[in-house]
Amino acid sequence: MGIAGLWSSWKSSAAEFVQSFTMLTINADDHALMRNYHKPNDEKRMVVVLPDDAYEGWLRADLNQAMNFMRQIPAERLAAAPQGIDGIP
Repeated sequence: MGIAGLWSSWKSSAAEFVQSFTMLTINADDHALMRNYHKPNDEKRMVVVLPDDAYEGWLRADLNQAMNFMRQIPAERLAAAPQGIDGIP
């Protein structure tokens, strides 16, 4: 599974090399699965999932093209199961 993200490399004021990463999210208030998560009345969010054949397109996209990737993955392509503490049901 690929997730759309951004990264940056820079040098801090202490001359340390730093890499920063973030995963992009979109609103999921109306998503059949993801709307069940997060606190009541909070905005529901989900990561932007990239299909296997979209990785290269995402990596080469300009700003306008990148916006075409900002969409929900259909709920039927996801699976969710309850988990206990440390993944123990």
